[in-house]
Amino acid sequence: MFPVIGPGAPAPDFELPDQDGESVRLSALRGRTIVLYFYPRANTPGCTTQACSIRDRDAEYAAAGVKVIGISPDPVAKVKKFHDKKDLNFTLLADEDHAVCDRYGVWVQKSMYGKTYMGAQRATFIIDRDGCIRHVIPKASPKTHDDEVLEAIAELKAGA
Repeated sequence: MFPVIGPGAPAPDFELPDQDGESVRLSALRGRTIVLYFYPRANTPGCTTQACSIRDRDAEYAAAGVKVIGISPDPVAKVKKFHDKKDLNFTLLADEDHAVCDRYGVWVQKSMYGKTYMGAQRATFIIDRDGCIRHVIPKASPKTHDDEVLEAIAELKAGA
């Protein structure tokens, strides 16, 4: 069932507003390796841990030659507040109607305290310069996310 999209598949194109309300289209970023990560909600503990770790390891991502983009089902105003409050140095996108989460297979049923609800699964897709998904982390951990991503990028470059 999860993930719907796996390595070797073309990354579904999309256009979403960033933290400043500016439109970002995935296909316009071709020619660059993209780390596209989905997170459940801005300003929650796990999402903050993950985003701040990416921020703090910016030099490693830059050295690997990748652009990091985070997507959540939050509205632009909430994404902006999170981006500014945590002084993030990468792009966050607002997928308020969760259409992109659906297309990537990360809009899933979750449960907490006995209640079930739909939400974004924390997952990461590494997309190559040609727009093809090369690696998927279907259930990323905020604490180990960067190590997993940077290791996968190194392996992909070594095998290229």
